[in-house]
Amino acid sequence: MTSKPPENNLPAGYVVPEVWTWDKGNGGQFANINRPIAGPTHEKALPVGKHPLQLYSLGTPNGVKVTILLEELLAAGHTGAEYDAWLINIGEGDQFGSGFVGVNPNSKIPALMDHQPRDGGQPLRVFESASILVYLAEKFGAFLPTELRARTETMNWLFWQMGSAPFLGGGFGHFYAYAPIHIKYAIDRYAMEVKRQLDVLDRHLSDNRYLAGETYTIADMAVWPWYGLLALGEAYGDAGRFLEVQSYAHVQRWTAEIGARPAVKRGRMVNRTSGTPESQLRERHDAADFETKTADKLAKG
Repeated sequence: MTSKPPENNLPAGYVVPEVWTWDKGNGGQFANINRPIAGPTHEKALPVGKHPLQLYSLGTPNGVKVTILLEELLAAGHTGAEYDAWLINIGEGDQFGSGFVGVNPNSKIPALMDHQPRDGGQPLRVFESASILVYLAEKFGAFLPTELRARTETMNWLFWQMGSAPFLGGGFGHFYAYAPIHIKYAIDRYAMEVKRQLDVLDRHLSDNRYLAGETYTIADMAVWPWYGLLALGEAYGDAGRFLEVQSYAHVQRWTAEIGARPAVKRGRMVNRTSGTPESQLRERHDAADFETKTADKLAKG
């Protein structure tokens, strides 16, 4: 490694060691759940509800991708997409329970179990949000074009999101909103990249209604919870102002159109633990839950 003057490092005097060791207290507010090893920390079976599709998730952008698709499938008449959505509280380490690790060995939400897979075999696990989106779209034949060029463009943007989101969430979001100290270099580096990504989207959406053209697809459902919420000013505190998100007019148009869809509004509510009480449906087991089991309704008994 190229040596740097230790007095210029942060913290001053820091020298990169020859071999990294884990400092359990390092990591800000996520120190209690971040670790350099995989596997379960405790035994805990996952609950199983009445529907074939069992989702274990949290209302983060990655979780919202899947609940938006499930609600869109139901709205389109695919009754087989009925699902149970169980809350996985990552702040409390639920993702390290033995049952969840069995569904996703990477211990990240969302994770899905399909108890009626298309091959008629044993229940099938699906993890990684993009994998879940493709799996469900193919299972129900919806929101993923079959024509070569439209399908390829959908996949292009779906995997663009998967590759770009770590810069937005783990990079910019972490250093801007969650890190225990503000580091100018880190914030500048990731702010520059996020603005470049917004410009990529804005230029593309200037000539396209949706990401794959005129057709609404799983690519829109994947990108919107990340960049749409950023465009709405609902991500990382005042990050919208910091990044001047209102200047991306085509992203704003696309964000508003998708955000107005009833299924998107419902999908945003599922497994949500923040925001107004009426917007939080911590678990979803039936379509009627949106009317009867939001946090405000449960608080009233």
